[in-house]
Amino acid sequence: MTVTKGLEGIVATTSSISSIVDGVLTYRGFDIDDLAENASFEETAYLLWFGSLPTSAELETLNRDLSAFAPIPEQVIEQMKLYPKDTNTMAALRTAISSLALYDDDADDMSREANEIKAVKLQAQLPTVVAALARIRKGLEPVAPKEGASIAENFLYMLWGKQPDIVSVKALDAALVLHADHELNASTFAGRVTVATLSDIYSGVTSAIGALKGPLHGGANEAVMKMLEEIGSLDAVEPFVRGKLERREKIMGFGHRVYKNGDPRAKHLMKMSLELGTMKGDTTLYEMSVKIEDLITGQKGLKPNVDFYSASVYTQLGIERELFTPIFAISRVSGWTAHILEQLGDNRIIRPRAEYTGLVEQKYVPIEQR
Repeated sequence: MTVTKGLEGIVATTSSISSIVDGVLTYRGFDIDDLAENASFEETAYLLWFGSLPTSAELETLNRDLSAFAPIPEQVIEQMKLYPKDTNTMAALRTAISSLALYDDDADDMSREANEIKAVKLQAQLPTVVAALARIRKGLEPVAPKEGASIAENFLYMLWGKQPDIVSVKALDAALVLHADHELNASTFAGRVTVATLSDIYSGVTSAIGALKGPLHGGANEAVMKMLEEIGSLDAVEPFVRGKLERREKIMGFGHRVYKNGDPRAKHLMKMSLELGTMKGDTTLYEMSVKIEDLITGQKGLKPNVDFYSASVYTQLGIERELFTPIFAISRVSGWTAHILEQLGDNRIIRPRAEYTGLVEQKYVPIEQR
């Protein structure tokens, strides 16, 4: 057997959902640049699930279904109120999403039709759960979703308790498009492994959330914002970065295993960061981020990944650090469920091997002789 640590470079399955070839990310053959500039998140989710962009009638039906499914059971809200106020938000999200299965009569229906409905339902309900968790942590009552609003608009409405501005909605919608899928990443693989046992779609998404919780996957944008807060000002950027480099400490938000010439999503988030900062009359976070990028790229040759500029984008949207990774999940659940549907369409249990490196030829010794 040939062992590859972290399964790097191993092709574990075939997929028609997304691809990364020569540094170009596509969803169903559509370049991410094209989708980020033109498609809504709802159109993108439909594309991932069903393989083509929706017609006007198909998009209208999807939007109607998303709106109808957005409310969550009152029992789940009451459970969330019992969570410790200082609990990790991803741990709380993982628990809440798992709980949703208990209130879905079709949770164990493994037919394609039922799973497609549950995919739409999970996409609709995850933003409601995240917004409710955020408000409960502040001692506020959750805000019910507004009928007919887009996912981006509804999330900000439920989070803020007021109608969001158009620029903020547009920025969040584009960020959701950029995070929707990313080939066979850790959380997607975790979801596929779970449902390959013929476990239900809720279990698959719960597994994916558990994988996304890790700082080497979804939590990197939180670490980036923590770094920006620690630096504090534009003048402090250079000594901070040079100190990190001299101590050979990792700077989050740079480099990517599959992108050697830069993450194609980063430039869109960089542009959003500038637009939001300009709108708010304060581009400090953007300017600090650009200066960090210049130093790291110049010194190490590393380029920013999707997490780097998403940190300043979310902060300028008035979103706390603790919600960065849950927002990632709001977007990525579209990709997770698309992969789950694909896995179940031609399923084989995922069961790799491991090379044994332990002791051999051991013999049992009676306990009194040990």
